[in-house]
Amino acid sequence: MILSLSPPSAAEFKALYDETGWADFPLSKFESALAGSWIVSTARDSDGAVIGMGRLISDGALHAFVAEMLVTERARGHGAGARILETLIAEAKARGVNDIQLFAARGRTGFYERNGFIRRPADGPGMDLSDIE
Repeated sequence: MILSLSPPSAAEFKALYDETGWADFPLSKFESALAGSWIVSTARDSDGAVIGMGRLISDGALHAFVAEMLVTERARGHGAGARILETLIAEAKARGVNDIQLFAARGRTGFYERNGFIRRPADGPGMDLSDIE
């Protein structure tokens, strides 16, 4: 596995989303998301194919948020996600940001707990904006 702080192409990013079934956005959304990223860590296999990525957004001073952690099905369970997350955290800390937060996808809290994250207390949970129109 080859890790870098170089983002994948928008098409590679979209392919990860498509494989995981997160959402079906047009390519332009992935281009914009990458442009708005603070730090991106990409994992590639020995043939250069993207097998995973993680992305932080940040104010660059106080807080950073894990926006995505995506790993292909074939690469799961082999440490790719942990190494991507470790790279993101190390780079954020090197840039002076130590407060790193996230919203874990359903069923993925164990991964983050194994990698140093703790759950927020019940009286201080994160929240999402509902899709009320």
